[in-house]
Amino acid sequence: MLAIYRREMGAFFTSGIAYVFLTVFWLVSGIFFYNTVIAAGNADTSSLFGSMFIIVLFLIPVLTMKLLSEEKKNKTDQGLLTAPVSLWEIVLGKYFAALTLYIIAESIIFVYAFVINYLGDVIWPSLLGNYFAMLFLGAAFIAVGLFISSLTENQMASAVVCLVVLFVIYLSESLVAGFANSKSRYLKLLYKGVTNISFYSRYMEFTRGVFSLTSVLFFVSVAFIFNFLTVKVLEKRRWS
Repeated sequence: MLAIYRREMGAFFTSGIAYVFLTVFWLVSGIFFYNTVIAAGNADTSSLFGSMFIIVLFLIPVLTMKLLSEEKKNKTDQGLLTAPVSLWEIVLGKYFAALTLYIIAESIIFVYAFVINYLGDVIWPSLLGNYFAMLFLGAAFIAVGLFISSLTENQMASAVVCLVVLFVIYLSESLVAGFANSKSRYLKLLYKGVTNISFYSRYMEFTRGVFSLTSVLFFVSVAFIFNFLTVKVLEKRRWS
């Protein structure tokens, strides 16, 4: 797994994806930081982290689009699948490489924390809680993106489909909001089911200072499920 991890980390930088991802992430998050914290003249970061959800949603597809689709396009997937490593090692090696780059990107938050010191006291429990909320959210989204990347050899198609899926996840609660007061029991059950698996609501709990172990387990479970599905896709390809 370590060999695949190192290979993917190197590929991120040689292909330029790492530089694009980090530059855009830091630039856009910096704009949000300036507007919600510096311009507002306060040390409250809740609005900043609320906005960061959108950054993650749009940039994760860029980070994951080539992870497996490029292997399929370049016909190197068969060599990888027949290598003396398990499918879980292949998937997790690529997954943790993407997650590492994501962690590097979101760690810009600690730079912002030093800037906030000039505006007032940093509320570290809240900031760290939000940092880990972003980590769990990104871990789940990366697993979704990796799974989608395993389904196609077209990187652009992988990015677009991933973006659409994540955007639907983001809007899911809003799409069923009208069913909350419906007279239909089934529509109410649909509303309750969708809200229970809403990524956005669970993430926003952390930005409001609420640490929910249930939400942590939810994001970890999503990451595991989609990595498991990716393994199954590769397993089918190995024997086809």
